[in-house]
Amino acid sequence: MPNLTHPDGLRAEDLHLTRRGVAAVFFSGYAVAAVSAEADPIHTDEAGLVIETATLPSQGFDLPAYVARPKAPGRFPAVIVASEVFGVHDYIKDICRRLAKLGYVAIAPAFFVRIGDPAALSDINEIMKIVKQAPDPQVMGDIGAALTWLSGRSFVDGSKIAITGFCYGGGVTWLACEEFPRIKVGVAWYGKMVRPAGTADDPNRLWPAERVDHLHAPVLGLYGAKDVLPAGVSAMRDALAKAGKTGSEIIVYPDAGHGFHADYRPSYNAADAADGWARMLAFFAAHDVAPRPYRPA
Repeated sequence: MPNLTHPDGLRAEDLHLTRRGVAAVFFSGYAVAAVSAEADPIHTDEAGLVIETATLPSQGFDLPAYVARPKAPGRFPAVIVASEVFGVHDYIKDICRRLAKLGYVAIAPAFFVRIGDPAALSDINEIMKIVKQAPDPQVMGDIGAALTWLSGRSFVDGSKIAITGFCYGGGVTWLACEEFPRIKVGVAWYGKMVRPAGTADDPNRLWPAERVDHLHAPVLGLYGAKDVLPAGVSAMRDALAKAGKTGSEIIVYPDAGHGFHADYRPSYNAADAADGWARMLAFFAAHDVAPRPYRPA
């Protein structure tokens, strides 16, 4: 992260960086609070890719976003990558590079950078203090800013935009598919769907099952039986059916827990992660958000 020049955290002017200093916006490494010493995470190199930091004007703030895209001419479909509570760290950056290698423009907005970088923290309570200061309407505004940025890029096919998200980002995925008609398809890896019992109304917290009438795009939900309560899955399926929303699907992996795709964490389940990844790509393709063959420059 850049040095904080204000006691209340980052302001937009702190992020007006040179290209040389732009890498410092994102934490270098895996989220400290979750990384396993025994992990052997996938590493995707940058060969044949363009890696850059986008600046997304969002609600009076210059929001940074990590971007990976093919180093080749033409227009490519895009995927917005919504991070875990740990923000944009090496796992999320690698997800972007994996997608770019397949022929997508992948962009991961740094939702929490207005307050701080959760990736560097080891205390989950301190992490959640940061996350709770990113209200859902603000995050939806950041997704909208990412869509605006994508629409202005000559290398993006604006008619083919998807979103995927992990953990916290899974809930963001559902909400974004309810909020933005420009998004054609979403894949949510775990994440919130249903308001927990006893949770009061809060305009800063949005619950996908309660907004499903507004769902514009089909969503594939990928969940672990050892993580999510069956009632949450059942309630979301019921809400989709009641609203007459067809095309969405929720898969539950019997042997998987929370974070089963996160290859840097103890929760990683390689078989279910690979199956979910294949399902994600197939779901994108089934809804006409698939890359064309290309030759890297």
